[in-house]
Amino acid sequence: MTTEGTPDRPDNTPEPSNASNPHDQQPPERPATRPSTQPTHDGTHQPTPHQPAEATTLPGSLAQVEARFGDRAEISESYGDTTIDVAPADWIELLTFVRDDLGYTFFDWLTGVDDPPDAFLVVAHVYNLTAGARLLLRTRVPREDPHLPTAVGVYRGANWHERETYEMFGVIFDDHPYLVPLLLPDGFEGHPLRKDFILAARVAKPWPGAKEPGESGHGAPSRRKTLPPGVPADWGPPDA
Repeated sequence: MTTEGTPDRPDNTPEPSNASNPHDQQPPERPATRPSTQPTHDGTHQPTPHQPAEATTLPGSLAQVEARFGDRAEISESYGDTTIDVAPADWIELLTFVRDDLGYTFFDWLTGVDDPPDAFLVVAHVYNLTAGARLLLRTRVPREDPHLPTAVGVYRGANWHERETYEMFGVIFDDHPYLVPLLLPDGFEGHPLRKDFILAARVAKPWPGAKEPGESGHGAPSRRKTLPPGVPADWGPPDA
């Protein structure tokens, strides 16, 4: 049965409402949050400038070192850094190999480490700009005859670093183009970064690092005046 003026519709079908209910209205959709990455022409996303990409290491680079040097190279990992140790005879070959074959073309620094009682370590840090990878290259030279071939022919930036290592530790870099002191004044004797080097200033004048009573006139006097660390007991003036 139908009502005049009302179109036929199935049973149990609610009549459409002419007035909209404000409570039934859905809020407008909010624009999507800007992604933290920026799309590129190929559909991939690159990190924004404040989110740098993670560095990756060269695949198989350590295997190439082992294949080239075998037992002559010792590879170790420490604090996230890879260290390669070789003998002095393999030093230049290692530097050349990691530069030309592995892509470590950026020379960062070179220095020495006093490793008593019988050796000095020479350490070089190189970097691969493309892979974001770094290497520590290291060798040991005997304390009695601390000679090592210069790395200037491989990395020109090693020039000043070797001069500083020469004057601070006494390591002689053979065939260096100008192996003269870099920082110390003319006439300075000794190598200040060797552990057996006596710091004369600790005895000649009050030592600002003194903490024990009687050290370099610091605090109350004691029966026996204590010398600063690193100064032998029989060194210095009689009243030291």
